[in-house]
Amino acid sequence: MPAFDPVRDAVLNSPIGQNTPMLPLPSPSSTLSSPLASPSLGGRRATDLSVMLNSVVHEPSLRTPPPLRSSLSHLLHSDHDNSTDDKLEASQPLTRSSLDFSSNPRNNKSMFSSSPSPTRERESPVSRSRPSSSSSSVSMSFPSQSPIVTRPVHANPSMPPPPPPLPPPQSTIPYNPRVRITPPTSVMVPLSPAELEMYKDHRYRGQGSTRLIQASKRKRSEEPYPDPDQPPAKKLAGDVGVVVEHYNSRPDVGVVQRLESPIIGLKNFNNWVKSVLITRFAHPVLAASKSKTANGGGSFRGAPRNVGSGKVLDMGCGKGGDMTKWAKARVKELVGVDIAAVSIDQARSRWESLRGPKYQATFAALDCYTKPLTDAFAPELLGVDPYYDIESGTHLTGEPFDVVSMQFCMHYAFETEDKARCMLENVSRYLRRGGVFIGTIPNADLLLEHLDALPPNATDLSFGNSVYGIRFEQRDDRPMFGHKYWFYLKDAVDDVPEYVVRWDNFVQMAAEYDLYPIYKEEFHHVFEEHQEHPEFGPLMVRMKVVDANGESAMDEDQWEAANIYIAFAFEKR
Repeated sequence: MPAFDPVRDAVLNSPIGQNTPMLPLPSPSSTLSSPLASPSLGGRRATDLSVMLNSVVHEPSLRTPPPLRSSLSHLLHSDHDNSTDDKLEASQPLTRSSLDFSSNPRNNKSMFSSSPSPTRERESPVSRSRPSSSSSSVSMSFPSQSPIVTRPVHANPSMPPPPPPLPPPQSTIPYNPRVRITPPTSVMVPLSPAELEMYKDHRYRGQGSTRLIQASKRKRSEEPYPDPDQPPAKKLAGDVGVVVEHYNSRPDVGVVQRLESPIIGLKNFNNWVKSVLITRFAHPVLAASKSKTANGGGSFRGAPRNVGSGKVLDMGCGKGGDMTKWAKARVKELVGVDIAAVSIDQARSRWESLRGPKYQATFAALDCYTKPLTDAFAPELLGVDPYYDIESGTHLTGEPFDVVSMQFCMHYAFETEDKARCMLENVSRYLRRGGVFIGTIPNADLLLEHLDALPPNATDLSFGNSVYGIRFEQRDDRPMFGHKYWFYLKDAVDDVPEYVVRWDNFVQMAAEYDLYPIYKEEFHHVFEEHQEHPEFGPLMVRMKVVDANGESAMDEDQWEAANIYIAFAFEKR
């Protein structure tokens, strides 16, 4: 006996006759037509089973019901039923029709959506009370068949699927290089760590600078000399030219690049020592100066009013690294002189870029160790003592300087005694009585102590560390003037000749020009003396010598290099 088929039984016992005509299908243009809509009860439908099983007819849903997951016609036309006398053979094939409220009002009352899943029963209030009879019947009647997911051939066609996304537009110019335009060596290769360190070293010279130096040497060599066997006098001395070339070739780095210096801690410490000298010895003298802007003094230079008081002569001013210190000292006027013309141009540019009210400043390139300052400046600017001008018959008066400063440069004058005396003459002649002469020079006692510590049979008379290096040319011959050594300081000085300044000899010569020492200390002692000072202690933090915790940015090598200098102050009496 064949198994009981509830769907078959429902169709055979349907109250609707087999010859009942089907309702006309709505046109595809109808706004409510959808191939996925539920079928009406006018024709023979698989949902006739729900009519028999549901005694209550629900109101139709006003929304388009979800599509059926399978077609009942596939179930009715099964392959296992081949009976020719079956009533299903004479019946019309089952089709899906769309909901049309305008075609038959009666159908509006008897229409319903397809049986929802349990999840949809919870979501839709219209179909919440409907059981999923058709779905359950299908699953129970044909347990051996897999779910049918294809649409029947006689069903209404669905809307076409959306077109696939367009591919991204292709470039009209294809990348297909066949000929190299640039040579292979033109590809920029990243610098290696060794090359990066080489370029950081200011002693390195590229191709352009080498050609310029060679061209300059050729130009000098083409000049005629009295004796062709003898080199030029300037080249014979050698030292002045080397020093000038070194400082002229030094680049004027910005503030940001300066902070990246490998010896930034040492540079900050040296600046702090100079600030201590200026504040401790120059400030009181400048405050007591008779050269004040407020009372009209020095108005011949057009200096702005209410700026400050006092005049400063900065010999060996370089690029003007102490301009900010003098601005904080509220000076009225500054005169800067240096042997390097390029450095003077950079100092002038730095002064022009100062913010706020600026003191009056005048700059000139001059070798003040061989020439008097009057070769570069007007006598009234220098403030010489009153003298009688025979040609004009008038007396010229001026305001002398209150402070003369020479920072890290005075030792170049001790190449010869004549240069040292010319330097002292330029300092003393234009400095008022009661004025101060401040500066920094190498510590001769420390240099000679290191020289004596070298082995007796050593041929290389050099010493130092990773930051600085000093090389003497001879051990036994130690003259008072011209005792030369070569000095190198990382990121600052590129192996230039310098000279030992014997302190006792310097003091004795300075006394001949009415200059008497009032202060002399090694840099280490300057630090120990002023680190707890109420003004200079916090100044170390502001100048980044130490941080807020008192930790210094200098390592041991930088700290050793700092102590090769001493700070001094003289007073003119």
